[in-house]
Amino acid sequence: MLSNYIKTAWRNLLKNKFYSLINIAGLTAGLAIGILILLWVQDELSFDSFHKQGPNIYRMELFGGTGSSRQIWTAAVAPMGPLLKQQLPEVKDEVRITSSYFSLYKYQDKVFGNERVAFADPSLFSVFDFPIINGDPAKPFTDNNSIVITQKTAKKYFGDQNPVGKTIVADDKFNFTVSGVINDFPQNSSISYDMIMPMSYHINQMLTQNHVDLSNNFDSYSYETYLLLKPGTDPKTLLPKILKIHLSHRAEDTDADYLLLPVSKMHLYNADLTNKGIETVRIFIVIAILILVIACINYVNLSTARSMLRSKEISMRKIVGAGKTQLFMQFIVETALLFCLATVLAIGVIYLLMPVFNQLSGKQLTFKIGDYHIWMVILLTIMGTLAASSIYPALLLSSFEPLKALKGKISAGIGDVLFRKILVVTQFAFSVILIIGTMVITIQLKYIRSKDLGYDKAHVFAFYMRGMTKHYEAIKAELLKQPGILGVTRSSGNIVHIGNISGDNDWDGKAAGQTLIVHPIGTDKDFIPFFKMKLVKGSNFTGAVNDTSHLILNEAAIKELGYKDPIGRRFRMWKTKGTIIGVVKDFHFATMKEKIAPAVFFYQPDRLFAMYIKTTGRDAPKAIQAAETYYKQYNGQYPFDYAFLDDIFNNLYKGEQQEGTLFTYFASIAILISCLGLLGLAAYTAQVRTREIGVRKVLGASVSRIIGLLAKDFIKLVLIAIVIASPVAWYAMNKWLQAFAYRTDISWWIFALAGVMAILIAFITISFQSIKAALANPVKSLRSE
Repeated sequence: MLSNYIKTAWRNLLKNKFYSLINIAGLTAGLAIGILILLWVQDELSFDSFHKQGPNIYRMELFGGTGSSRQIWTAAVAPMGPLLKQQLPEVKDEVRITSSYFSLYKYQDKVFGNERVAFADPSLFSVFDFPIINGDPAKPFTDNNSIVITQKTAKKYFGDQNPVGKTIVADDKFNFTVSGVINDFPQNSSISYDMIMPMSYHINQMLTQNHVDLSNNFDSYSYETYLLLKPGTDPKTLLPKILKIHLSHRAEDTDADYLLLPVSKMHLYNADLTNKGIETVRIFIVIAILILVIACINYVNLSTARSMLRSKEISMRKIVGAGKTQLFMQFIVETALLFCLATVLAIGVIYLLMPVFNQLSGKQLTFKIGDYHIWMVILLTIMGTLAASSIYPALLLSSFEPLKALKGKISAGIGDVLFRKILVVTQFAFSVILIIGTMVITIQLKYIRSKDLGYDKAHVFAFYMRGMTKHYEAIKAELLKQPGILGVTRSSGNIVHIGNISGDNDWDGKAAGQTLIVHPIGTDKDFIPFFKMKLVKGSNFTGAVNDTSHLILNEAAIKELGYKDPIGRRFRMWKTKGTIIGVVKDFHFATMKEKIAPAVFFYQPDRLFAMYIKTTGRDAPKAIQAAETYYKQYNGQYPFDYAFLDDIFNNLYKGEQQEGTLFTYFASIAILISCLGLLGLAAYTAQVRTREIGVRKVLGASVSRIIGLLAKDFIKLVLIAIVIASPVAWYAMNKWLQAFAYRTDISWWIFALAGVMAILIAFITISFQSIKAALANPVKSLRSE
């Protein structure tokens, strides 16, 4: 029986090649793209979920500051982790991680830079699932000068040799002996490094070299701190206890509030469980569902629309004894066969598209046909889509009354015209939503790129000077002689993204309990004019000795202080009792998702390590070569790593740009699938109304009039779809834009343009079949009458 169903289904597919091709193409595209998106979603949701103790691991974060400067710090001070483990029985273990300050690594004649290296407690390898595979798991670090490396790093440095016991030299003078090797960090791990050095080495260096005792230092929030809690511990009950311990060591931090973020959520959520990336995941899930639904609607529409053309076939089957169940199964098998073909093709398409998809999404997903996770995604997608798209057509086609069908008395109502219209409206409403979404994302990204940042970054590249620092003035003078160099300046950090924050300050008129979180950056006297920043009050640094006690604040900081006349006011920054000499106009030094925060410029030449060089653009290669010559002169084997500020800025929005690109492709595919369905319906309509068109042509109807006749019903449905889609799209995209502190408006013309595009696309699609029907010889359609 089943073989007979399959044979009959196969014959029907071959008999109706055009409609079969449309259905298979739509379902293949829908399944392939839907599965790719769901694989992306699965990867995002899987981040940091592979740790066996994951449900009990939390990252400790801190709310700090008052007023508009209040923000979340994802790192803590060094003493907190050990203090909590000592004083709270609920804390089973703790891990601290901070970035390494070394930049050059050597083994014999091999020299490497740009390695991802961190200092960490040895508990990193027992709390998290990063096991030692070569070395002593019970003692990852044998002493302060040991180092644990990944398999990839071991291969790069030592080839096939056993790395344990080998020595890596950092910055030409610090020796570290490899004590262990771990597997490469998984792609879906938020914690990922090439080498791990012991935290004890860092603590010892800070004490001996910088005279800073990290065991009692509550000034530097530079240590990612993870707590392993005992099973059954409610993290909310710990928060007051954690704060109490903090205040017992630093009573003035009354603005502090601790937060514990589950390690499985830190990739997609902020510590207060607000959106960090989860909204994007949800949007992509919705897009995958929309694309699959659009593909299903195609099948349902074409199946029900063509039901009248199969009415006699079905009636004859009933007359010769076929039961309703048999007919139902016949159509289910037809649908299943169609889906099997589409699935095979979809798997092939996924293999072909995977490299492109990875490039667009910035991931390294792999499509392994034997991976049960992949098959779970495929089977759930296929079963859900199959159930949604096959049952209604099968019930409809198996319910015909045979006598009426044979007498030709089957009306269009059997095909449920209203239902098909609803499906077409739904299909195009989804497409219009995706068109509007694509336009809004594109406009927002363009707004970000074109918005005045408050400084000029064009044709500026930057690098860290290292050994050049002491010779800066002489090197600057030589560089300015180069014809392609327009200016040179320096600072303590990156102007595009000032990562440093501090609440260690005081000022005239400070209220009790008030804390100002600022972003400090050291600059020289050329910095403000170099970047064409605007001083709204006061004066710039002059380079005089007394500038070390002078400070320049931005407008956001002055607003938070409540000063109307800030010039000459006292402001302490760290241990320096300074005076405000100027106010610089607000400028963007973080992403547009964040409001401009308070910033402070200070002048301390011995702390300025980053050099900026402005070129003419055309002569940039010569400027880079000149800078590299001086860099190599003072830095030997250190690699010359420079970056243009435009590239650094664009990198801040790499994720959003990838989302925008993917959104554009997904919207295009959704529209393509919708057009395939519309093409099939237009072909069916033209086929059903062949005689009517012939009569109209004989009576003098023009080609354009016939095209309009066939197109108007579909255009009406598209217009209804636009009306329904517009408010839904406005709500969805307005919510997406809320993530940006600085955003574009959703103007009316976006909806108008999206509507016009949808109508044009629909009309062009319909016109293919309409023109063909209008140009057909009426004699052929009427000769049987």
